[in-house]
Amino acid sequence: MTNETLETLKTRRSCRAYKPDQVSEEELNAVLEAGTYAPTAMGLQSPKIVVIQDPETRALLSRMNAAVMGREGSDPMYGAPTYLLVLADAARPTAQQDGSLVMGNLMNAAASLGLGSCWINRAREMFDSAEGKALLTRWGIQGEWQGVGFCILGYPAADPKPAAPRKADYIVRV
Repeated sequence: MTNETLETLKTRRSCRAYKPDQVSEEELNAVLEAGTYAPTAMGLQSPKIVVIQDPETRALLSRMNAAVMGREGSDPMYGAPTYLLVLADAARPTAQQDGSLVMGNLMNAAASLGLGSCWINRAREMFDSAEGKALLTRWGIQGEWQGVGFCILGYPAADPKPAAPRKADYIVRV
């Protein structure tokens, strides 16, 4: 059995090399809309998606992320022109799960449109810091939020590698 959605899920790969061109507004809006349709506990739609495209803020976030990783001077965002920061309501016991589902929808929607994407970790550490909390305040985001991840987006600079074979014991039937 095969269909377009299943093929997208099987062929989506993390992209770590991007063209400098900004994604189109139409493509960005389609990816964002897909993120808003991710399942969330009790249907509360508790996550928040922050779109970052300006070079100055991207550079700051890349530096912050590299510092958390202990690799100052590197670009853990791989030169992507768009960052989608997923935040989760810290008061929700399912904050990370809800935000992770949003991340999955964003990446799969990007793949369905021919865009490259990659989940970048360390958002939680970044936005637990005073500097991260100050950014949220500057952006007008009130309340207690946890960083879930960055879904970086752009046009791939190279073809992705094919999927590795799936491991034999991935599925256990009881």
